[in-house]
Amino acid sequence: MPTTQNIPQPIGRFAPSPTGELHLGSLTTALASFCHIKSIGGKWLLRIEDTDTERCDRQFTEQILIDLEALGLNWDDDVIFQSERIDIYNDYVSSILRPLTYGCQCSRKRLEHYWTQQEQQIAFTNANISTDLSVNDDKGIDSYLQPNRQRYPRFCIKANLNPIQHKLRIQLPDYCIGFNDGIQGIQWNNPQQTLGDMVARRQDGMINYILAASLDDGLQQVTHIMRGLDILPMTTAQISIMQAARLPTISHWYHLPLICNSGGQKLSKQNLAQPIDTHHPSKLLAYALQLLGQLPVEHDSPDRMLNQAIAQWDNTPLQGRQSLKMPAT
Repeated sequence: MPTTQNIPQPIGRFAPSPTGELHLGSLTTALASFCHIKSIGGKWLLRIEDTDTERCDRQFTEQILIDLEALGLNWDDDVIFQSERIDIYNDYVSSILRPLTYGCQCSRKRLEHYWTQQEQQIAFTNANISTDLSVNDDKGIDSYLQPNRQRYPRFCIKANLNPIQHKLRIQLPDYCIGFNDGIQGIQWNNPQQTLGDMVARRQDGMINYILAASLDDGLQQVTHIMRGLDILPMTTAQISIMQAARLPTISHWYHLPLICNSGGQKLSKQNLAQPIDTHHPSKLLAYALQLLGQLPVEHDSPDRMLNQAIAQWDNTPLQGRQSLKMPAT
């Protein structure tokens, strides 16, 4: 008969990229993942995804830590910094993952030229099909034949290029992978058709986000991932990378609806979303919980408010939702 000793402790994580300060969208992700994993007796890890040295800044990292602490979102274990783990990622791509990788020298300009030619050829073909079949509305033909610019045409797969001197691509499987998302429902996706042979490491040595996240989630033995809906298309790629690396895969996925402003625009650093102000943390927590559709909590210290939010946490108001709109101010 199974005992509690046989059941591993649930492990969740929050993994921001310090390309800016936390905004309301990233705060709700942190808050939801914290409350959810704590509601099932789990650990909440913090990982700083700072492999992009061009865009990440140490001052943003420090501010993220300050804001989380001010809100009572206290992480378990030590903070992991991906910028300090580059050797680990390179070890994986040069050993276990090596059979799936190859060097690539294709520039964006070359690929842009190739895809432009493909689209021109398809437009010519569509015009002929439309004329031959007397088709008045060829939108269906266009959408069916339109090339997928995400899928690399594999010009370099047999070129045997030095992977150190060139960018490194990783081959993703060309079949459908399915998983159950606790918020968005059953998902099926073909990672090769969606992302193609994605760049795992740039020529300058920078590691791709999804490769680093996949390896770290496995190495940290994360069991529950709750993150934004914008990452959903990368999930089957992550599953396939973790399997290829012989790491434990994620047992529970949750992709949260995106926070949008009153005009329907997703909150993001690219859209210049305003940083959160933690001078009134209890008020901010109450507002974020309201956006997440949770029951109200008593206005108190952040720790006490979080304890109540954890006790009554419920994913149901989020299920099937693509976005959550902020009320107009």
